[in-house]
Amino acid sequence: MDQINALNGQEVDPGFMQEGEEEQSYETATMQSLLDEQGLSLEFPTQGEIRQGFIATIRDNEILVSIGTKSEGVIYGRELEQIPQEERAEFVIGQEIPVFVVAPEDASGNVVLSYVRAREEKDWEDVEVLLESGEAVSSKIIGYNKGGLIVPVGQLRGFVPASQISLLRRTSAGNESPDQRYGKMVGEEIDVRIIEVDRARRRLILSERLALQETRETLKDRLLDELGEGTIRNGRVTSLADFGAFVNIDGADGLVHLSEISWERIQHPNEVLKVGQEVKVKVISVDRDRKRIGLSIRQLQEDPWMQKVGELKEGMLVQGTITHLTKFGAFARLDEDLEGLIHVSELSEQRIGHPKEVVHEEDVLTLRVIKIDAERRRIGLSLRKVDSPAYTDLDWKIALSDEIDATKSSDDVSEVDAEESAAEAATSDEGSAAEDSNQE
Repeated sequence: MDQINALNGQEVDPGFMQEGEEEQSYETATMQSLLDEQGLSLEFPTQGEIRQGFIATIRDNEILVSIGTKSEGVIYGRELEQIPQEERAEFVIGQEIPVFVVAPEDASGNVVLSYVRAREEKDWEDVEVLLESGEAVSSKIIGYNKGGLIVPVGQLRGFVPASQISLLRRTSAGNESPDQRYGKMVGEEIDVRIIEVDRARRRLILSERLALQETRETLKDRLLDELGEGTIRNGRVTSLADFGAFVNIDGADGLVHLSEISWERIQHPNEVLKVGQEVKVKVISVDRDRKRIGLSIRQLQEDPWMQKVGELKEGMLVQGTITHLTKFGAFARLDEDLEGLIHVSELSEQRIGHPKEVVHEEDVLTLRVIKIDAERRRIGLSLRKVDSPAYTDLDWKIALSDEIDATKSSDDVSEVDAEESAAEAATSDEGSAAEDSNQE
C-alpha cells in the first residue's frame, strides 16, 4: 500500500507512455489521412444541418446517402414520398445532392435525412438574397384564393396579394368574381419580386407590380401607342369633376368631357354617372405629346335628336312656336325638345333691324325647313319662304303624298270595316240557322 502511495507520489517518467502514445497517434494520423484523401470527415451530424452527400444506394423504400459519417444516412418514409416522382426518377448512384439532417440518430441508429427540406432551406436562402437585391424572378401561376395568386419560387409557395397584381392584369379581368378572374390566370407566366420573407412562419410575399415597375404613367405610355381614334373599350369611372368624368381603360385614365357624356343637357356628370360604374367608351382623341386621352360615352348611344328630325325634310312646312328672340334671329320650338333658328334674314322680304319687328315670343307660325345640319345638330327655318314660288312643286308633291297616304289609310279602314261586317253577318247567319234547327 505504501509502495502504491509512493508510486502515486512519484513523477511519471516521460518515456513511460511514449511508446503507447506514438502508437495511438500513428493510428489517428493514418485514419485522418485516409479521410482527407477521400475528402470526408467523421464530424457527427447535428439536427437542422445541411450537408452535401453522394447517393450510395437507391431502393423503392429508401435512398442511402453518404455524408461523411461511419454509415450512410437514409431518406425514407414521408421524406422520400415528398420528392417529386419526376425528380426522383432522375437520381443516379454517385450523384451529389444536398440533404437536411432531420435526426442525427433514429431508433435503429440511422441518420435520418431529407432532400426536400434541404432544397427548401436553400430556396429560403436564395429568396433572402433576392429580397436584398430586388431582382425579379420568372415563374408560373399555379393556383389562387380569394385574396390573390399562388406562385412558386423554387420549392417554396409564394403569395401575390390582389393589391400587388399588375394593373394591366387586374383591369383586363373587369367585374368578374375572384374564381372567374383568377381561374383564367392559372398556368400563365408571371414575373415577381420578393417583398417579404419570414422563414419561421413560412411566409413568402411577392409583387408583380414591383417586378414590372408599372405605374399609371407607364401604362398610359403603352396605351397611347396602342389606341387610335374610333377605338371602343370598356372602362370604369374613377372620379367625377365639374368638367367631366375620368374613366380607367386598361390601367390608364382618359377624360370624358361633360359634353360627351350624354346627348341630353346636363349640369354635372353625377346626374348620369357614379364612381365605379362600368361604361363603354369611344376614343375620340389621342394627344401623345401631352399624354391625354379623350373619350366619349354619348357617341356610342343613339342620338335622340336624329330620331326627332328623322321625319323632317328640307323644304317641308311645319308649325313652330317662337320661344325667344336675339339680334341675329328668332328661335322656334317645333317639338318638346326640338328647336330651330329663323335667321333675321329669313323673317321678312323687307330689311329689318331686329326680329321683334316681325314676330313675338309665343307666336305660333307656319315655317319652312330650309336646312338640317346633322353634324352641328341645327335646323334652319324660314318665315319669308313659306309662300315662295320656288317651293310650289315641292309643296304640291308633299300634299299629293299626304293625300295618297290618307287614301290608303281610308282604304285600310274600309277593308277592316268590311271584314268586321262580314264577320258579323256570318255570326248572324249561324245564329239564325241554330234557331231554325231548335224550332224544328
